[in-house]
Amino acid sequence: MTTDGMDENSPIFAIAMAAELAEMHPQTLRQYDRLGLVVPQRTRGGSRRYSMRDVAQLREIQRLSGEGVSLEGIRRILDLENEAAALRRRVRELESALADQLISRPGARVFAASVSGTAIPLRAGARPQRNTQVVLWRPER
Repeated sequence: MTTDGMDENSPIFAIAMAAELAEMHPQTLRQYDRLGLVVPQRTRGGSRRYSMRDVAQLREIQRLSGEGVSLEGIRRILDLENEAAALRRRVRELESALADQLISRPGARVFAASVSGTAIPLRAGARPQRNTQVVLWRPER
């Protein structure tokens, strides 16, 4: 988010401006909305409002269509990209929550697993000892 409260998901463009930015006809944007490819937010009066993210997706649709990908294929690609972005956001949230937990509970117990699979308690900040032995195996003759 920027300092003025706007981000790439802010619905700021009317259909005519979004169409111009995406270098498409407004009717194409209406069709993509009906197909569920790019669904803009709506005002109370029902007008479409597109975000910069929507415009970027429109351009991606145009690029993929130019490469011969069908609209159904484009829908699947966009769904997967949106799912991947949501998963990345969730991972960042979980990493942040984990970091907060580690900071707020500095004396919490930490464990490592041994080669045999048993749990080994460690002091906070300590690392498990690594087995650096080299084992030479020779086949029997």
